[in-house]
Amino acid sequence: MRALVTGGGGFIGGGIARSLVAAGHEVRSFSRGEHAELRESGIESVRGDLADRDAVLAAAAGCTIVFHVAALAGVWGPRKSYERTNVLGTDHVIEACRTHGISRLVFTSSPSVTFDGRDQRGIDETAPYPARFLADYPRTKAIAERRIRAAADETLATVSLRPHLVWGPGDPHFLPRLVERARRGKLRLVGSGESRVDTTYIDNAVEAHILAGARLEPGGPISGKAYFISNEEPLPIGVILGRLLDAAGLPPAIRRVPAPLAATVGALLEGVYRVLGARREPAITQFVARQLSTDHWFDITAARRDFEYQPRVSIDEGIERLRCSLAKAPATSREGVR
Repeated sequence: MRALVTGGGGFIGGGIARSLVAAGHEVRSFSRGEHAELRESGIESVRGDLADRDAVLAAAAGCTIVFHVAALAGVWGPRKSYERTNVLGTDHVIEACRTHGISRLVFTSSPSVTFDGRDQRGIDETAPYPARFLADYPRTKAIAERRIRAAADETLATVSLRPHLVWGPGDPHFLPRLVERARRGKLRLVGSGESRVDTTYIDNAVEAHILAGARLEPGGPISGKAYFISNEEPLPIGVILGRLLDAAGLPPAIRRVPAPLAATVGALLEGVYRVLGARREPAITQFVARQLSTDHWFDITAARRDFEYQPRVSIDEGIERLRCSLAKAPATSREGVR
């Protein structure tokens, strides 16, 4: 394969790119930043913005498959920024596939595209998109996923994967943020901490993408479909956060805030921040409050059946790998988690 990985400098995208290179494939990364480590791994690195149509089309030239991983994540920011990256950027990726005759497109989506603020207990891919979203990230990811699925036809095969809460060694976002808040005494657990949550170890998320890409073909059984991906080990959110903190050498104790209070405060803060035009993220939002206080675990039967996805790295093994990784990391790279 000659693969284009958008967001190849990121956590999931980088894992996919390195896995493909290790398997003997040619890989080109398309990211906004400069990533010298990619070139050191034998990955061609191209800088560009998803909103730049010409840059996306140029990056896709000569490729036979695209892994579209890049996105604007987070729970706060200008609406137009989310639409520009997540929606317009996805349109450009689809157009690039059409222009260059690329027949396979694997899209990294999110389980949040089905989240309406209520519990999600063992739901499968028949769960509908909600009528109302609590944040622009899931809203724009849902729009993008719909367009990816609708693009599937006799010349282009597409598939959307929804890995939930990806973590592991090299995580530049979730774990450092969790640890930073814990160190500052700002970490709060919304509700009882008993809500059961699925997570996905990074190697499992990467393998799901590789397996789906290998099975993807125009008119094939998985084209145009979406799939939930997880470790299939739902745990109380207080437990999983505590284990991650313990792996980082921090006490697992987390202070709690009643769920109704967190949701109310989140709504108030969002209103105030919008009026003030603040770009800084509020301490809590409605989306975060609901995510932290509701169940989120998914039926991955379809992924097992259709492309033989199997979460090979358990949470126990993943925690130990993370602990070892953090212990071996140079002091400069551990600043976010020390």
